[in-house]
Amino acid sequence: MDTQGNTILVTGGGSGIGRGLAEAFHRRGNQVILGGRRREVLAEAAAANPGMEWVALDTTKPESIAAAVQEVTARYPALNVVINNAGVQRVHDYTKPETVRAAAVREEIETNIYGVLDMTAAFLPHLLARPAATLINVSSGLAFLPLALYPVYCATKAFVHSYTMSLRHQLRGTSVRVVELAPPWVKTELDAAHATPAAHDGMQPMPLDQFIEAAMADLESGGEELPVAGAKFLHGAGVGANAAEMFARINH
Repeated sequence: MDTQGNTILVTGGGSGIGRGLAEAFHRRGNQVILGGRRREVLAEAAAANPGMEWVALDTTKPESIAAAVQEVTARYPALNVVINNAGVQRVHDYTKPETVRAAAVREEIETNIYGVLDMTAAFLPHLLARPAATLINVSSGLAFLPLALYPVYCATKAFVHSYTMSLRHQLRGTSVRVVELAPPWVKTELDAAHATPAAHDGMQPMPLDQFIEAAMADLESGGEELPVAGAKFLHGAGVGANAAEMFARINH
């Protein structure tokens, strides 16, 4: 995609990968609008990047999305890129079913699946009216080969991958390009409370700044299914005759 001259909305834009992408696009001269639930975090991120804007947005609530559509498209009619980045990741241990909280499971599904579905349906009419637009869905390398520690998260990201493929096919004759960006394990607050090197068999997360640099290069390549850095291994390992072996390797 053209990474300059856009008007871009980034969900989950106040921290982590969302903020990293937002700041990278901002440095390239794009008008960036951060979307998220935590107003103080959004305000701080915008203040640190003069010219960046923000809008309160809870992607688990259709009424919040509807309000954001009205506000963003009214204030920024040139909006032509939406990045569905907001996500939730939880550990669930089904060997101890009494510890699995239904509310936490639903939160992942509502954020990672319904959030993407509802944002897409809400913003597509505007994007389709633009001469050129891009919808970017952030999945995960774990969409292709799951880490059993995060069974619901991995399944929701596999959904995002499949949904994005179908959406891309349906919109192939329109002005909207559909891109999937699949990060590897990146050092952010997403799993800071529970992810440790021991939990990942000694693997280390990719530093956020290195991921953003690699992600922007991949986005500039013009590709539409973009596993970034270490996610390329998972993308390839999740298919073919060796998939079961690769699954056992990362989950032993």
